[in-house]
Amino acid sequence: MNATPAVVEAAQERTGGCLCGLIRFTAIGPAVYPHTCHCAHCQKLGGTPVMWWAGFERVIWNGEGGEPTWYETFPGKAKRGFCPTCGSRVAAIDCDIPEIGINVTALDDTSGAELVPVNASFRDHAVHWLPAVPDTQNSTVG
Repeated sequence: MNATPAVVEAAQERTGGCLCGLIRFTAIGPAVYPHTCHCAHCQKLGGTPVMWWAGFERVIWNGEGGEPTWYETFPGKAKRGFCPTCGSRVAAIDCDIPEIGINVTALDDTSGAELVPVNASFRDHAVHWLPAVPDTQNSTVG
């Protein structure tokens, strides 16, 4: 006799958007690989020493502004989405990652335990005065 199929959890949904409200979205699915990034691109794009990312299986752009404006940080490989009005960085698409990256600070609610970073990319580029995020998934990325 076949084993009973596993119960599939209902899709999780999180809302978010840019500072001015023109770009709004719903991120669907569990947060995948929440992490911080210290790379030079994230530092310049965010105007900050670190950005906080999590992947989601699907994002629905449902604000008045539709999709963000996309900037190709690495042509043909990676692009970052931002609001053309207020400049908020909200999303990322990378060719080798199936999920859509969402800048966690663009979410309306960032309090979920599932959003706590499990690693930090590009640790060698981190500023010395911020404590390091522990690598709780023993990742080889960055």
